[in-house]
Amino acid sequence: MEKTINIDGRKVTFQSTGATPLRYKKQFGQDFFTDLMKMQGLSKIKSKNPTYEQIKQLDMEVFYNVAWVLAKTADSSIPEPMDWLDTFEVFPLMEIMPELQDLMLSSMQTSKKK
Repeated sequence: MEKTINIDGRKVTFQSTGATPLRYKKQFGQDFFTDLMKMQGLSKIKSKNPTYEQIKQLDMEVFYNVAWVLAKTADSSIPEPMDWLDTFEVFPLMEIMPELQDLMLSSMQTSKKK
């Protein structure tokens, strides 16, 4: 599954494949699915301007890591996470993550038909 969104005035493509969880583990030393579960708190935030109390419940590093691995899956030439993020003047997570939700969920879905 693939999606292109506009971030800081440029088009960035994100992709989820069968290798995405392994790429994530190799880069960050953490389980992709476990870290996705840490992001559940995001679904409780309905505003684009979350409160301090809402944000402190989240591990924001996971959001950046997931965004990077989805971009890296789509384009193997992007640099390491910190260098890649430095190429953006702004990286509005609260706008980006809802756009990437389907890609994240596609990694967890089954292909079995009921």
